[in-house]
Amino acid sequence: MPAAQQTVSVDGHRLRLSNLDKVLYPATGTTKADVIAYYTEIAPVMLPHTTGRPATRKRWPNGVGTGAEPGEMFFQKDIGQGVPAWVTRGEVRHSEGPKTYPLVNDRATLAWLAQVAALEIHVPQWRLGSDGERRNPDRLVLDLDPGEGAGLPECVEVARLARAILQGMGMDPVPVTSGSKGIHLYSDLDGSYTSDQISDLAHELARALEADHKDLVVSDMKKTLRRGKVLVDWSQNNANKTTIAPYSLRGRSHPTVAAP
Repeated sequence: MPAAQQTVSVDGHRLRLSNLDKVLYPATGTTKADVIAYYTEIAPVMLPHTTGRPATRKRWPNGVGTGAEPGEMFFQKDIGQGVPAWVTRGEVRHSEGPKTYPLVNDRATLAWLAQVAALEIHVPQWRLGSDGERRNPDRLVLDLDPGEGAGLPECVEVARLARAILQGMGMDPVPVTSGSKGIHLYSDLDGSYTSDQISDLAHELARALEADHKDLVVSDMKKTLRRGKVLVDWSQNNANKTTIAPYSLRGRSHPTVAAP
């Protein structure tokens, strides 16, 4: 068997690995083997954020490419074909019908996702219960996204402003750099409120920040309004939306990470 292919056991689950020497990040020479190693090593701190959450994946089978020639990427929601039998599954009802998703509940599943070049793992703010039914959200998220002319320093300033409001509501928000341009601000919830209620709350918070800091904050997603400001994207609390999982890699030119 070629050195770039092997069958391994990950916590008792057999997984066939292939093309381990394929470069997925040309700018750094980062290979599929490196990506698998990262996800298996980060599992202990990543899994608490993904367990029970249906995962939407962004896959780059031939790597992220370069600025001049970006690699082909595609979104995958349903679990697809050729998936190991031991991967935990969950069914989510959509307007077009139910879809079966993988649940990222264990280290072996993270290794499998890396094997299929699912570099980015996106999850909702809610989990599926033991009965397979969707629970109320257990976290609120604000995605602070800088427009042209703004950057991370402005996002930090808005994060501090939002944090003060959330603390006044009895929450204890924590920041996660998105691995892209901005910051995600997460707050734990006790599951007492629906996704619609939390989405409305986040929307009102974004509007309040905009009203008090018109030169810095915008709550409307129109790009023409965002120059020099930070968009407080409240919409990812919608039950149908997902956010990059903490500790997930990003499919950018360099292997950045959504880092708490």
